[in-house]
Order: sequence, then structure tokens, then C-alpha cells
Amino acid sequence: MQPDLTGLAVYPLVVVGFTALAMGAAWLLRPKPRQTALKRSTYESGIPTTGETWVRFRMSYYLYALVFVVFDVEAAFLYPWAVALHQLGTFAFVEAILFILILLVGWGYAWKEGALEWK
Repeated sequence: MQPDLTGLAVYPLVVVGFTALAMGAAWLLRPKPRQTALKRSTYESGIPTTGETWVRFRMSYYLYALVFVVFDVEAAFLYPWAVALHQLGTFAFVEAILFILILLVGWGYAWKEGALEWK
């Protein structure tokens, strides 16, 4: 006796259809603003820009931000672990130590590559 797979075949069609319907409705019902020169201009604290508005940023700024986000997420993962450490037991302690070691390896790699040097 084979299971009825009709629902499995219809499900992707329903998902794609609902997504297309929702996106089409959003496109039809969206506000359509008129593009003027003022709306396309660069806004910088209300002061008109002088000179070239496209400025290149150093890659090190992005690397600092990326390293910050990684360690910020690490802290967010370690807080619940620290609160519930007594109920979790030895296995959770070892897993957390492994987690910290992996992050330290990543931090050492970023340091070795010069991602933490302000130039």
C-alpha cells in the first residue's frame, strides 16, 4: 500500500502561488512616488554635499565590524549558558569550552592576518 503523496505534490504549488500572489499584491498596492532631483540627491545631515559623494572606505573598517559582531554573538550565546551552568552538567561545560576555543582560533587567525591592526 503506497502512501498518498498528493499533498506533498500540491504543497510546493501552494507555496509558490501564495508567494507570487503576496508579492504581486504588494507591488500593485505600493505607493508610487515621483522621482525628483531632490529625492535622488544625497542627504547628509541636512547639509548639501560638496565634492564627490562616492567615497571609498578602508576594508579594515568592515573587518573591525565583522570581528565585533562575531564576539558580540559569542557573548549572547554564553550568557544563557552561564546562567544555567549548574543544571546543564559537565557535558555542557565541555561543549562551551570547545565553543570558546573555536572562537579563540578565529580570533588568532584574524590577528595573524592583520585584521585587528588600525592603519
